[in-house]
Amino acid sequence: MYEELTAAGLTLSEARIYSVLVELGKAQAGMISRKTGIHRRNVYDALERLIEKGLASFIRENNKRYYMASEPKKIIEAIDAKKEALMGIMPMLDAKFNAVKQKQETQFYRGVEGIKSIFEDQLLSKKEILAISPAYQAKTALPYYMKHYTNARIKRRIKLRLIYTGGIHGKQTPLAETRHLPKHYESPVSLDIYGEKAAILVWGAEPAAILISNRDVAKAFRNYFELMWKIAKK
Repeated sequence: MYEELTAAGLTLSEARIYSVLVELGKAQAGMISRKTGIHRRNVYDALERLIEKGLASFIRENNKRYYMASEPKKIIEAIDAKKEALMGIMPMLDAKFNAVKQKQETQFYRGVEGIKSIFEDQLLSKKEILAISPAYQAKTALPYYMKHYTNARIKRRIKLRLIYTGGIHGKQTPLAETRHLPKHYESPVSLDIYGEKAAILVWGAEPAAILISNRDVAKAFRNYFELMWKIAKK
């Protein structure tokens, strides 16, 4: 029971004292101290907090103070009141959180599974993909996955504009338009832009990637892509 009460926002001392009050009906601080094993001074402090929370009260009989527990449903009411107060400020908190998140969010990935997660994110976004990539690196590193990725992209009607670096890539796929740059532009680095995100992928024995979620950064990379698109050959 104590675990559930503490989860509801009570301290362990408050939970133990509240449970004793429910059991006894009413009790003086000394009795509560003996039943809970909590020092009398700490009992008074906890009782005051329970009273402030609306979970306890007291009466005087023969100049002695007796404490009583409030109805257990008061705990739920207290939680609901806190929830209502939080809901009132949630729009402001969300706005501040999203404003900071929008400014810059950078994630780092390592290994083929990390690279896959970026490609999966592209599929989820359903936005046109702009890419500058070495001709065979992705298919070499992820031979089976890239077939799934291409099929999923086509099924979701996601357009792709791709600039191959280092030569001409033979096979054309639906909803994809490709161009190529001469071999001296070849690099182990790919750039993918989609929505408000830009991913820089470094191919090698252990691929790695940086995913930047930022409108302005994505726009800058998109402008760079459009410049390279004009230079690249069909």
